[in-house]
Amino acid sequence: MTTDGTATNGNAMNTGTTNTGTTNISTTTNSASTTTANTKTWLITGASSGLGLALAEAALQAGERVVGTARRADRFDALRERYGERLLPVEHDVRDTAGAAAVVDQALDTFGRIDVLVNNAGAGQVGTAEEIGDAALRDMLDQHLFGPAAYVRAVLPHLRARGAGAIVQMSSQGGRMSFPAVGSYSAGKFALEGWSEALAGEVAPFGVRVLIVEPSRFRTAFNADGVLHTAAADPAYDAVAGAVRANMAEAHGSQEGDPARAAVVVRRVLVAPDAPLRQPHGAEAVRNLRRAYAYAADDVEKWASASASADFPGVPAAVRAF
Repeated sequence: MTTDGTATNGNAMNTGTTNTGTTNISTTTNSASTTTANTKTWLITGASSGLGLALAEAALQAGERVVGTARRADRFDALRERYGERLLPVEHDVRDTAGAAAVVDQALDTFGRIDVLVNNAGAGQVGTAEEIGDAALRDMLDQHLFGPAAYVRAVLPHLRARGAGAIVQMSSQGGRMSFPAVGSYSAGKFALEGWSEALAGEVAPFGVRVLIVEPSRFRTAFNADGVLHTAAADPAYDAVAGAVRANMAEAHGSQEGDPARAAVVVRRVLVAPDAPLRQPHGAEAVRNLRRAYAYAADDVEKWASASASADFPGVPAAVRAF
């Protein structure tokens, strides 16, 4: 589990968990001379694996340029051999929010532009509310909200000045629905989606698009032992969360989602004039989110009269700015 289009999302994009607190910027020299001035540049966090790697490879295969971050820059060695100076590897932990601006500055110094920011870095976590302590809960928010927010703040002045660009927020089906034992992970993704929905309306007048991607399970290391964080289990919750824990661990290597195909969908949606704000990825995400939306809408209708009765009688409806 990595788990409506709106008018405010703008027009089609104009294409014209350790070592926290450290940023090691690559010393690669300016390579913009090897491409044209209009070659698209992607900044992708967590680009050395999973969906981030798939997006990086798709961009590089298309002749574009990529600034990729990872906690260890040597994880880009193979890509660097294949694509040379069109790839700028940067060692950065997304939780080091103070370092995000330096990564953006290095990208601009090297390639002269950023067209797409992809906030992809993060990790999963399994545990009930009682099993997940404050530090583990904050870590989910650091990776999935505060880290992406720092990158957005750093890159937005450049995108606004150009009047073009896109911000891709890699969320999850778990950013719109949740279930036992994934509450801490969903907390970060729910927060990211709420923050990003407001962001979409704020930046659309400047020609900047926001796309929230909501994947289901994809064939990445997300569910792998040592990658997926799992809290010590409280036996009291075995009947509630035991099957979820087992299912999350067993999914590694058998996920139905294809990262390469997901990258193709992201690239296609970004240039579509009618692109949505949110884009479920994978058939499971489509099924689950359809069901979640229908259930929520049914509840609103069922309790609409009781809900509306909470207003002062006879007071005119509020006039809002949105």
